[in-house]
Amino acid sequence: MQVLDALTRTARDLANGNIVPSLAETEVARQMQICNACRYCEGFCAVFPAMTRRLEFGKADIHFLANLCHDCGACLHACQYAPPHEFAINVPRAMARVRVQTYADYAWPSALGKLYQHNGLGISLVLVFFLAFFLFLAVLANGAPWKMSMGADFYDIFPHGILVLLFVPVFLFASLALAIGVRRFLRDITVATSGAPLTRPAAAQAADAVLRLKYLDGGHGAGCHDEDDAHTLARRRFHHCTFYGFLLCFAATSVATIYHYFLGLAAPYDWPSLPKILGVAGGFGLLIGTTGLCWLKLRRHPLHGDQAQKPMDQGFIALLFLVSASGFALWLCRGTQALPMVLCLHLAAVMALFATLPYGKFAHGVFRSAALLRYCVERRQPGRLDHCG
Repeated sequence: MQVLDALTRTARDLANGNIVPSLAETEVARQMQICNACRYCEGFCAVFPAMTRRLEFGKADIHFLANLCHDCGACLHACQYAPPHEFAINVPRAMARVRVQTYADYAWPSALGKLYQHNGLGISLVLVFFLAFFLFLAVLANGAPWKMSMGADFYDIFPHGILVLLFVPVFLFASLALAIGVRRFLRDITVATSGAPLTRPAAAQAADAVLRLKYLDGGHGAGCHDEDDAHTLARRRFHHCTFYGFLLCFAATSVATIYHYFLGLAAPYDWPSLPKILGVAGGFGLLIGTTGLCWLKLRRHPLHGDQAQKPMDQGFIALLFLVSASGFALWLCRGTQALPMVLCLHLAAVMALFATLPYGKFAHGVFRSAALLRYCVERRQPGRLDHCG
């Protein structure tokens, strides 16, 4: 039935003219044909074992392989056909260009997919500025913030109900948009990866790869390449700080929600309550991770990745950093007259982060996890080429 659905979609796309591969997809297919003949990098990461199971590379295959790539740089620095060779093989860059295209192609609503091309540092910061400005206007409408009593807390500025009305719709929309996008992506790559259903062993293996960021080890355990041929685990460690910092902050919010609605314990929570411990640990993780990733991006070799996507990367890193930094500032300013300004900045940063999640760099983690799931399923199936010849 899945094969029939795929054929139906292909026929519909052909009728609408949507099946024509882009230049980026054509370039990945060209490079994969050369890599499939060479196979020197076969042991580096998940991309190359998946590549060897294919003789041709259709649109879904290319989207699948592109989202398996972690841009560690190992294949680029090992390749005898890399620039300035006339073959000009640069797998990390070619894959990066297709990845951002997949986010746009599968975005929901489809019209917002173009935001991936423009969601840069400037737009992220401008969005934070205007949201903070309008929030501060709301504070001014209720009286001069500098006249607030020294013991005032953030619920005295924005009542809990108002915060719920502000953030829940944005969060639910972002979650729905991401879920629909990744469902569309999975629907297409499932047929391209044997069509076999997900199993517990495959899910466990994929979860292990995601949680350990396995494929940021360069395929040999020594780590990624940055500005030269030397290996370093710094990129993997900073990714871990950012990833787990975000999860801890989300856990802090979730625990605080349980405290408020089920235990009758209203915020703000004092140290050493569980929401505070989780939030502080997550905030430090985000500060360290985002600062390190920004530093590495400034130093990285120019042949790595797609330079055109730097603004999108920087915008996401800046929002995460601003959320964590303003969160700590909010804690330090509690009970002072600076609280309203800092609270408006923090709420604006969080809202901007939520609003851009489906259309920014955050999507790469979701799509990559989906690709790893299908990779772990496919590798347990008989190869397509086993009976060829």
